[in-house]
Amino acid sequence: MTPGTGAALRLLAASVDAKAVAEIGTGCGVSGIHLLHGMRPDGVLTTVDPEPEHQQFARQAFRACGFASNRARFIPGRALDVLPRLADAGYDLVFCDGDRLEVMEYLAESLRLLRTGGLVVFEGAFANGRTVDSGPQPTEVLRLRELLRAVRESQELVPSLLPVGDGLLCAVKR
Repeated sequence: MTPGTGAALRLLAASVDAKAVAEIGTGCGVSGIHLLHGMRPDGVLTTVDPEPEHQQFARQAFRACGFASNRARFIPGRALDVLPRLADAGYDLVFCDGDRLEVMEYLAESLRLLRTGGLVVFEGAFANGRTVDSGPQPTEVLRLRELLRAVRESQELVPSLLPVGDGLLCAVKR
């Protein structure tokens, strides 16, 4: 994650005064740290990842940054198995950095999870320039194009594509 992407995540979390954030793809915890810095001091990050060792590393990183253990809830598992168990309209922001083949499903789940005025953010929207390349593309790029089109055409969302890192696709739920 680039410093600009991290700064944008902090800003976005702060802009919605985020108390509850869901993150798809814990990774090593870098995005979670930026989100936590932007959230309210009493905010809780719920982060989902299929790899428990990723979550263990992130837990250590959060602790090293001074975040109390009750600021993050780690749920191991595939996002599409875990997300349906999370509360409807219970989140201020959903950050998606998981399997690009599942982005349309993440969008559907995010719309259910977000409160009105909440924000969904997808990392990697540019796919290293491949979403605008006219040549043949792998399925994951085709899925990203489908996501970009669906978000742009949705009457339920107010979208913007931020040119930081590999692109942050952001949309506010009406």
